[in-house]
Amino acid sequence: MKELELKYGCNPNQKPAHVFMDNGEALPFEVLSGRPGYINLLDALNSWQLVKELSEVLELPAATSFKHVSPTSAAVGIPLPEGLLRAVFADGISGVDSSPLACAYARARGTDRMSSFGDFIALSHPCDIATARLILPEVSDGIIAPGYEPEALELLKTKRKGNYTILRMDPSYVPVMEESKQVFGVTFRQRRNDCRIDRDILNDVVTENKQLPAEALRDLIVALITLKYTQSNSVCFAKDGQAIGVGAGQQSRIHCTRLAAGKADLWHLRQHDKVLALPFLEGIGRPVRDNAIDVYLSDNSDEILSEGAWQNVFSLRPEPLTASEKRSYLDGVRGVALGSDAFFPFEDNIRRAAASGVSYIAQPGGSIRDPQVIEACNVLGMGMCFTGLRLFHH
Repeated sequence: MKELELKYGCNPNQKPAHVFMDNGEALPFEVLSGRPGYINLLDALNSWQLVKELSEVLELPAATSFKHVSPTSAAVGIPLPEGLLRAVFADGISGVDSSPLACAYARARGTDRMSSFGDFIALSHPCDIATARLILPEVSDGIIAPGYEPEALELLKTKRKGNYTILRMDPSYVPVMEESKQVFGVTFRQRRNDCRIDRDILNDVVTENKQLPAEALRDLIVALITLKYTQSNSVCFAKDGQAIGVGAGQQSRIHCTRLAAGKADLWHLRQHDKVLALPFLEGIGRPVRDNAIDVYLSDNSDEILSEGAWQNVFSLRPEPLTASEKRSYLDGVRGVALGSDAFFPFEDNIRRAAASGVSYIAQPGGSIRDPQVIEACNVLGMGMCFTGLRLFHH
């Protein structure tokens, strides 16, 4: 297929809309089901690059959950502990433990479930039946992968009354070196961002603490590759092979850090015993549970715990998770990795990151205040490396 006509562009009034290859060759993907939209394909092609690169560098299956051209998370296939399986609603789904790809998607989808509602999924490896079982109950717009096991494909085709978008990507496809786009009739052209992010760019450790263990290096790579395909400015927190908080598209660096840190905190708190024990009513859908947990963990938990409100979601009124309980739980978090797509101009970012358990940082460096930022890391015992690589993405 050399050209694909779309229902409309970004919005229903933007017609006609289509995608094609400038050189007249066939598109590098095949539509197996559904009718992808303009934004679906932006998500699909960006997310495919992320998982392909992440999997190649870390030599593990990778998955990501995308919304509006930014990842809510990305992860590699590391087994999930029992508490995390429950927190991401993957417990009870057969085959997850034995499928690294399913583990990767369970982590990616489970990181920021509110933002992943209606996501576009990318998988680095052919979709197996365990991963398809995970995807089946989720609200999702579509998926891109290099292939599908027959049983997995048939299962996915039942989503959205048979209209779920399923794309098969040609894994051997390599785009031309220069990319272009138009804005207001003006054509922009640049070399595509083909920089390689691996352990070699993490060698310049500028802090007194020079210890970056293997797990930290892995997580920093997850954070940086995630940022490479995230709308800037952006900051990413990572732990255990997954992005646990993405702060995307903010004009202020500290707002990126606060946003990402808040999401990371929620990811940790979702694994608190009180959250895992919430007595949901039978038959409550996943989106309702996600929203209930989000409100329960917020500063406005009375909205769901007040009389007349809790009965709509819970069989018994849960005890609140107090501010002091949250702080005590989060104070026990250590070993989180943080990546930034550009330098930190002020040390307030470091202090905020430390409050969310960050121990390791990778950033380009290059600020006139680098010495103050390094000193803030030294005071907190953090290890930080300068990559010399800016990762703006627009």
